[in-house]
Amino acid sequence: MKQLFFVVIGVVIGFAAAHRIANTPGGARFFADVDARAKAFTGAVADGYRSRDAELRTDD
Repeated sequence: MKQLFFVVIGVVIGFAAAHRIANTPGGARFFADVDARAKAFTGAVADGYRSRDAELRTDD
């Protein structure tokens, strides 16, 4: 139970720090870059999934 408490406290502190950092110009650019990279990655994974799904459906 004590470990869960410290994990929750760490998450809260992390969110608070990220919020403060995101309010600075450099932090906003950083988070925009992270967001763009995450979207590109998820887009590539989705494209790969669709491609493989189409490939498997045509093999039937």
